[in-house]
Amino acid sequence: MATVDYFERKLDDKRRLTIPVEIRNEFESGVVVTRGFGNYLHVYPKSVWDEQVEPLLQGNILDENTADLNVKFRMGKCESPLDQKQGRITLESALIDYAGIDRAVTAVRAGRYWRIMAA
Repeated sequence: MATVDYFERKLDDKRRLTIPVEIRNEFESGVVVTRGFGNYLHVYPKSVWDEQVEPLLQGNILDENTADLNVKFRMGKCESPLDQKQGRITLESALIDYAGIDRAVTAVRAGRYWRIMAA
């Protein structure tokens, strides 16, 4: 099976994004959606968030960079299970506004997570 590193979709009227069948297994542990470094969103498998991102956010309590990353990634962060029947995730309105998303989105793999941006 070919690796999916990019896809385009349109959000439905309930702000749901359908994840391609080929990558749904990546999100078996759940989904974490956060603001990205720029005007886009990060979508992490919950297991990746718990094992790789969360430990780095714990960092040195007096380190300003760590504090800035915590603010960026935790403001508006949402966690949810992947809808197993339809393979959808719901994007929160505040995150959609932050990324400037109307309906059409582009998703690109960035290592072990995805960047979701307005198409």
